[in-house]
Amino acid sequence: MNLCKCALVGSMLLAACSAPLSSQAGVSADGALPSQRGAGQAYELLGSQVFDLPDPVSGITYQAYVSLPPSYDDRNARSYPVVYVTDADYGFPILRLIGRRMNGAGPRIEEFILVGLSYGKGQDPMASRRRDYTPTANGASDAPAGAVHGESLRYRDYLRDTVLPSVESRFRAAPGRRVYVGHSYGGLLGAQILMTEPQMFSGYVLGSPSFWYDRKYLLRQTRSLLNQITAIDTDVYVYVGEFEAQRAGDKRYQQEVDMVADNATFADLLSAQNYPGLNLKAEVLADEDHLSVAPRGFTKGLLHTLPARTQAE
Repeated sequence: MNLCKCALVGSMLLAACSAPLSSQAGVSADGALPSQRGAGQAYELLGSQVFDLPDPVSGITYQAYVSLPPSYDDRNARSYPVVYVTDADYGFPILRLIGRRMNGAGPRIEEFILVGLSYGKGQDPMASRRRDYTPTANGASDAPAGAVHGESLRYRDYLRDTVLPSVESRFRAAPGRRVYVGHSYGGLLGAQILMTEPQMFSGYVLGSPSFWYDRKYLLRQTRSLLNQITAIDTDVYVYVGEFEAQRAGDKRYQQEVDMVADNATFADLLSAQNYPGLNLKAEVLADEDHLSVAPRGFTKGLLHTLPARTQAE
């Protein structure tokens, strides 16, 4: 199955991040705003920060990319929801821009602290995400010989025990207001977290989850996992592109798996549990495929999980 390359959304864009101490750090004494360095040096995401966060269990060092909202420095008494995105090389710069542009003509999305979850520091991106985002050791048929898969529960525990406490001790994070965003393998990981420790996040944006993985292992486990959970009090947005359906002979569509049907099955199983606190929305986004759909899905996911609040709220 040739979905590994299709799933490698995260390797398409590299975010080079600087490390000032606040959202507007780097302002000079004469009031000039920070700017790119020039002279052929690397482009930076100005106003971002990077922290090493080693996993004490595996010994792997990961990084957290952090971007603070525009009002963070001016509103010292305010706390903010935190959005965590996997495949940070791709997802971090996109979500950062979405959060700003969507509010350009008035508030539509609540301001948030953005945390990008990097691959293992110095590791091959695909090797890192194969290992950390998948639920079993049975990888895709086109994975390289010796590729490691199936450490998603270890990675989930690393997020819970290391990343979340570190972010919330360092920044003014609103208690209990965390949104998970993941696409492809990242969506698969998010679905597993939702069904094993749903309280880790108050919102989930699950993009084109790779439910095909290991003969639909996680999808086959969905009913039994959900039957063990008495409550899910969270906002969930699940998206997939129209052309992620299977249609033999039409190259716009998937040829080996039907991710649209898999998403519908997952959403139906989740909805059938009738959790009172679950706010679920599942959509098929027209004219999109696996590689094009994420920016649009991210935008609609934030509108579902973090709509702008009124003054009364």
